[in-house]
Amino acid sequence: MWLNEQQIINAAIRAYRKRLLQATPNHLVIDGLFNHAPLQAVSRVLQQPAGWQTQKHSYAALYVNDEQWQTTANAQRFVQRDMWQRPTSDAADVTHNAAAASVESSSANIALEFLSFLRGHEFMALLSRIFAVQLTDRNVLQPVQNTNYFRLGHHDFVNQHADDSPGREVCMLLYLNENWQDGNGGELVFSAKDNQPVHIAPLFNRCVLFDPASAGAEHWVNALTTATKLQYRYNVTSWYWSE
Repeated sequence: MWLNEQQIINAAIRAYRKRLLQATPNHLVIDGLFNHAPLQAVSRVLQQPAGWQTQKHSYAALYVNDEQWQTTANAQRFVQRDMWQRPTSDAADVTHNAAAASVESSSANIALEFLSFLRGHEFMALLSRIFAVQLTDRNVLQPVQNTNYFRLGHHDFVNQHADDSPGREVCMLLYLNENWQDGNGGELVFSAKDNQPVHIAPLFNRCVLFDPASAGAEHWVNALTTATKLQYRYNVTSWYWSE
């Protein structure tokens, strides 16, 4: 259902591996890795206004609350964005508004299914082949929390940082922005090398895979511009570990 079979044939895997090793940082940009129609259905779920919660990180601490955020200097703030909240099956909520809860749960199912797929054996085996490393959640304490949807608005930001936690082998970013245009901003930027950063536009169904420990893998996101007609920039972020 999810993967575009033409993008995962053996010849494609070999080409991905070659490109990965030749690039600085070690990264790939794959357009159309996933089937278009189910991703559109996921996109529709994410565009619903409910179900998002603001997330703030400083260089000193992750998940900073509002009180801590107010005392954190601007130069120490590196993330402000919204994170998708997985729907719950809270009985009280269902009783309060059974019809609305049923509709919300049904529409969110495909978004949840996709997150599960990205942490499942089929997709992790594909990444293992591309990166020539055995990925597993066997020793990951909370694997579900390492794959989720995020959105950025005009006042949000992701400043320069590294994702090279011990044992983390692969980072994946998948963009879900239909009709994104040049000039909208929101590009992923790798520091790369020789003062020549790599810029990657967040186009719909564009997947970026990279080794967070490779040279030049520090990255940030350019701010959205005032020319952006869309209210938010959407993506999936997923991190993967080896043994």
